[in-house]
Parts: sequence; C-alpha cells; structure tokens
Amino acid sequence: MNLSFSADEEDFAGNARAWLTANVPAVPEFASLGDEIAWGRSWQATLAADRWVGISWPAAYGGRGATPVEVAVFNMEYARAGAPQPVNRVGINLVGPTVLAHGTDAQRARWLAPILTAEEIWCQLYSEPDAGSDLGSLRTQATRVDGGWKLSGQKVWTSYAQFAAWGLCLARAERVTCFAVDMTAPGIEIRPLVQITGSAEFNEVFLDDVFVPDDCVIGAVDDGWRVATTTLAHERGTNFPFKEQVVHEVYLDELFGQADLDDPEVADALVGAFVELRVLRLHNWRTLSRLSRAEEPGPESSWVKLAWTDMTQHLSDAALLVEGGASVLDGKWSRQWLWSKAASIAGGTSEIQRNIIGERLLGLPR
Repeated sequence: MNLSFSADEEDFAGNARAWLTANVPAVPEFASLGDEIAWGRSWQATLAADRWVGISWPAAYGGRGATPVEVAVFNMEYARAGAPQPVNRVGINLVGPTVLAHGTDAQRARWLAPILTAEEIWCQLYSEPDAGSDLGSLRTQATRVDGGWKLSGQKVWTSYAQFAAWGLCLARAERVTCFAVDMTAPGIEIRPLVQITGSAEFNEVFLDDVFVPDDCVIGAVDDGWRVATTTLAHERGTNFPFKEQVVHEVYLDELFGQADLDDPEVADALVGAFVELRVLRLHNWRTLSRLSRAEEPGPESSWVKLAWTDMTQHLSDAALLVEGGASVLDGKWSRQWLWSKAASIAGGTSEIQRNIIGERLLGLPR
C-alpha cells in the first residue's frame, strides 16, 4: 500500500482542517447528562449542515461519498482539532452503515437523514445480562403477530437509551433477526446504570411484548447474524480506531512532556504505550488497505479492537504513574483511567475477540 496521500487527499485534509478550525466550539460544563445531550445535538446538526458527519455515506443520503482514506483522514483531523464527538455515534457509525447495506429504500429514506442531524438518536440493543458479548446466547424473543412482531426480553449496557428514538435490536424469531425498535413504544422500560465515573450513559432496557411492525425488520427474517456482522465489524474496526489513535498520540505527547523520564517505571510505561500505539497504527493501515479494495471489514476487526483495548488501558495506567497515585481520585486523568476499564468489555469483551481471532482467523477448534 502507498502510505503517502494523493494531491486530492491532501486537499480534502486541508478543507476539513480549515472547517474544523473555524467551527469547533469550546465545550461548556454541563449541569446534567440531559444538558450534554442537548448541546451535542446542536453541535452534530452544525456538522450535518456542511456534510461533515457520515461523510462516507452517499451524497443522496446526506454524506459526501468519501473514500475510506478520506474517512480516516477526517477522523484524524477531527481528533487533532479536539472536536467533541457527535452525540449520535451509534446511529452514524453502526446503524447507518447497517441500513445502507441491508435496509430497504424506504428504510434508508426514513431513518438516515435524522441520524445525521441527531434529530433521532439511536441505541444498540445487543448485549444481554446472561449473554454479554456472546450474542449466540441471546434470549430476547420475537413472536409473530398480525402485522409484525412482539419482542420480550432484557438488554444491558445500552448507551443513551434514555435519549434514543430508535434501537437496533437483535432477537430470536426462529433464528436471530434484526429489528428497529421504537424506543417510545408501550412495553419498554429503561433503567440507567450509574458507573464508577459517576455518569449514567449506560442503561438496562426491558422489553415486554413490544410491538415492532414488519417494515422495521432490517434484512431478512432469521438472517440477523449477517446483519449483525456488518454492525459489529464497523463497531470494532473501521470508525473509532483512527480517531482513537490520534487522540492517544496527543495524550502521549503531553505525558512525555511532563514526565520524569529518569524514573525507570515511568519511562518503561511510556515506551510501552508508544509501542502499542504504533501497533494500533499498523492495524489501522491494514484495515484502511482492505477498505480501499472495497472489501467489507471482517473478523480482522477483532485484532484492532484488542489492540486498542490494551493500548488505552496501558496508556491510562502510565498517565497515573506520571501524575502520581492521587490522580486516580482527583486529577485530569482520573476519568480517562476509570473509563479505560470498560474498554475490555464495551464493543465485545477481549475474551470474545480472542475467540473470534482463534476460530475465524487462525482456524483453531471451538
């Protein structure tokens, strides 16, 4: 792969950088999570107005038809600019690509535009209390009724469910099927989960005979695994790693600038974080090469997710060494360190990623 950018790609990067320089706002302090979400909707609407969100989507659906290289370039410029993340990340990064790949024309026309503007926030109803990342064990049932389905079950670790208009849900008909669930429908109960950070963006979601019409089935009935594979590949391997690579490079530069490198424990931790960041970069280049050949991301995405998980946790540990032990309770890096503990669970546990790598890449027995 040619690792240098073409003239067109350099122009694209310059245009993105100029727009971000002119438009990235200062993020205020928020009194509540609700205030943060409301502010995030406004910022995402600004991005959408100039087609700087969902840029890989076709122009007909509000994107730019950007190439995989352009998407990676934009994500890196976005991270360097310190821009706040779009509030509707599940919609943009997971639901949108899934609907584009498997949805009907009517579903694309109905759902894609409000995703970009954050008029309708989406959540992901995959994980369950007794299944977690083992989606093969999910128990939520879909029962056939006149005009559609009734869903009953429980989901957990659902980000921003309390603000979502729609949920992308996996449930069992005869086999696994993918549904778009109206989060205001009768029979849905949402219970926020307070984390060690003090925030409560995750939730439990209970479904009690929730009606889902036939036109909200995404893909074919009983073909949910194929749909879910598209969603999970985008979650683990295409969108966030490029941004996270740059975000953590900025973190690491800052830590090197303030660290006492004569302390061997600090020096070793920072060098280890540097190496892991370079490994993540190589994984990102491989993903980019695959996408540039118009190949869908596959099980290789698990390598990327696993590399990112180890990197963010180890870099966060290094930050506490640089700052001193008290920073775990009070300091700039406290939230980053606390949040990093979720990295080996969110988006598929590290144990599940290793199973995927062993079985689907290395051909090991189950």
